[in-house]
Amino acid sequence: MLRSRRDSLWRIRPEAFLCWFLGIAVILCFSGCSPQQYKAQADKEVYQIIDNKWSDGLGHKSNYIISDSNVPHPPDDIQIELAVPDSGVITLAQAVAIATAYNREYQDRKEELYVKALDLTLARHQFARQWFGTVDAKYISDDDGEKLRLSEGNKLGFEQLLADGARISIDIAMDWTRFLTGDPRTSLASILSAEASQPLLRGRGRRIVQEQLTQAERDVLYQIRSFNRYRKDFVVSIADDYYRVLEQKANVTNAENSYYRLVESRKRLEIEVEAGSAKPFDVDEAKQQVLSAENGWVQAQQNYERALDEFKVRLSLPPSAEIELDDNELKALEDIGIIEPGYELNEAVETAFLRRLDLANSRDKIDDSARKVEVAADNLGVELDLVGSAGVSSTPETSFDRLQFHEGDYSFGLRSNDLGLDRKAERNEYRKALITLEQQQRQHELDTDRIELDVRQALRALRAEAERYRIQKIALNLAQRRLETQKLMLEIGQSNVRLLLESEGALLQAQNDVTSALVAHAIAKLGFFRDIGILQIRPDGMWEQQVQ
Repeated sequence: MLRSRRDSLWRIRPEAFLCWFLGIAVILCFSGCSPQQYKAQADKEVYQIIDNKWSDGLGHKSNYIISDSNVPHPPDDIQIELAVPDSGVITLAQAVAIATAYNREYQDRKEELYVKALDLTLARHQFARQWFGTVDAKYISDDDGEKLRLSEGNKLGFEQLLADGARISIDIAMDWTRFLTGDPRTSLASILSAEASQPLLRGRGRRIVQEQLTQAERDVLYQIRSFNRYRKDFVVSIADDYYRVLEQKANVTNAENSYYRLVESRKRLEIEVEAGSAKPFDVDEAKQQVLSAENGWVQAQQNYERALDEFKVRLSLPPSAEIELDDNELKALEDIGIIEPGYELNEAVETAFLRRLDLANSRDKIDDSARKVEVAADNLGVELDLVGSAGVSSTPETSFDRLQFHEGDYSFGLRSNDLGLDRKAERNEYRKALITLEQQQRQHELDTDRIELDVRQALRALRAEAERYRIQKIALNLAQRRLETQKLMLEIGQSNVRLLLESEGALLQAQNDVTSALVAHAIAKLGFFRDIGILQIRPDGMWEQQVQ
């Protein structure tokens, strides 16, 4: 008799077997994704969004993929095989590539872009069909024996919000208590429930319902613009740091050459003292100048090494990395010399108004504020929804798929959860939205003025640095001739040691000033092109001027 009871308990009917199979399949399907798979799905969706929103006018679509992404980098992106080449000499292009690949701040900005697009995936998801399901199963033991029991609250269904504010919800609840045990006293049944609502007053219309999505879409575009603007600032700053280090290195070379020229002058004076054609105190003065030059050389070397170490950290390389910067980059600047940008002031300002990405963001945010006013005004209205619902049960037999639509419960009517009797909070939000719109309009005017100011200052600085370089080149030629003249005059007794030493110091200063002016002009030109919006960063990290 006991054996017969157990046989009846565990005799599973075909319908029960099918339910078990489907249930386990669903659970395994939804639980089968690993964290890495979820991560890969997020990466794919995020970069599809970025790729679709990144138009040609925003710059080259490159070097924006975060380091741990499952999405491969485009083939023309900056690719770093080794951070430091075997030679230890880093060109400007390699420095920009290393900084773009490893600089910590640059990585942060790429991640900010990623997170903004990730937020958009959730904003879009609110208008997608959202499935839900619940299951409650227990393995129990009672007087009737051991069995698996499922409660009555097991559901499967979905909800969906439509673009015009309508909301649909459908679910099917399964009443299959003890059914899977094969107990003949229990029947399997189901209940289909559905509800649809459509706002008639408050919260109605695409512009109102989709405001959060619209803002999220625009926020991604703003972030892409900001990222491209940042890339320009970043590359210009790396070029600035690179050239400044080379300037310090050139100062070391100038100080070294000056020191050896003074040593040579001291030796010549010592010979002249022995021959009686010069006075001993002239040698002492020369020795003092040699010591001063040697100290200047040491200081220049320290300044260079400190600047180089700081640049390594900027590239996210360890300060102990054995690298040098390529002297040919400075020589290339010397060969290029001074080239006028070809922009008059009015043309430069108009170009900036047209191409500056930060100004485009500022302008579009006025539209955002205007939409917020519209949403706040809508919130002042009365909530009234048109609602319809249905509830349909299956037959009491074990065929749970036999729904009795002709005996279902149906309803149709109006519903209001808020008649608008208290609108103090909504009133205040509406007034704040109006003020925010005024503030954003003023901010855009201020941004426009500041950009014009930036362009005017950048053009003035570029012209001033060009003139400075011209002046310093003349001063260098004069210092070189002066030194040669003092040497000749000293040899024939028409000058003195002090004038010679002063000429040597003037030459050293002129050499340093020329290098400084050359570097300042190169950076001023990059800054000018950046400020009028035509500087474009190529996939290899270098730059070019966009043709108008």
